Amino acid sequence: MLASIVKRNNVVTLGHGEQTLIFAHGFGSDQTAWRHQVEAFASSYRVVLFDHVGAGKSDMSAYSPRRYSSLYSYAEDLLDLCAELKLSQTIFVGHSVSGMVSLLAALVDPSRFQKLIFLGASPRYVNDPETQYIGGFEQSDLDALYDAMSSNYYAWVSGFAPLAMGNPDRPELANEFAKTLSAIRPDIAQAVARVIFQSDHRAELPKLKIPTVILQSNNDIAVPTVVGDYLAQHLPNSTLVRIDAQGHFPHISAPHVVTQTISECLAA
Repeated sequence: MLASIVKRNNVVTLGHGEQTLIFAHGFGSDQTAWRHQVEAFASSYRVVLFDHVGAGKSDMSAYSPRRYSSLYSYAEDLLDLCAELKLSQTIFVGHSVSGMVSLLAALVDPSRFQKLIFLGASPRYVNDPETQYIGGFEQSDLDALYDAMSSNYYAWVSGFAPLAMGNPDRPELANEFAKTLSAIRPDIAQAVARVIFQSDHRAELPKLKIPTVILQSNNDIAVPTVVGDYLAQHLPNSTLVRIDAQGHFPHISAPHVVTQTISECLAA
């Protein structure tokens, strides 16, 4: 079983510290997105990296649209990983969708986590006029996004990557994201994008008791700053930290800022 889970999620463990740090990537990227943070923490912590099924070097034969039709399946995978590696009281750092994945996992088995750190996480991406919630997207925006992905996936990648990465003065960063996006099978990318962007986990937020740190960057096309405020208001044991970084991938575009902020979270 261990071998299959390690293969399924391309699990990598580094370092020999007593405390375990789990780093989880967001949509369109893979575990290599955390390389700067791994370099900083592997000497003092046990670091666990993995790829969500469908991304990176995960086992593509494990993916099915039916199995991964909601974020709960990714949460199950995370708990599988924790059980097989006998992990408990970990510090989990989740970028983007991995924030909600860890929240769902922690609600099922809180013993696995000591602290959650969200980087650019969102409980819902679609605006909800009835509750005056601002997620950042109108449904028509997302429908157009899905159409663009469907009609010419690689053309969509070349346009979306710079928008998501931000930092237009450093095009090499967008090129890096475009490379990992392009490596995903187009049908999987389209299915996963729908699952993520149509998800709504606002109702689960008040149930989480584990201490959570919300790291919010500026000019994030996917997660506007008001979403960070919303999370802070609805997660009972949370702290909002605004970081001096731009775009949806600050761990890549401003690695020293993110690493320093995580260090401060760990010290606290």
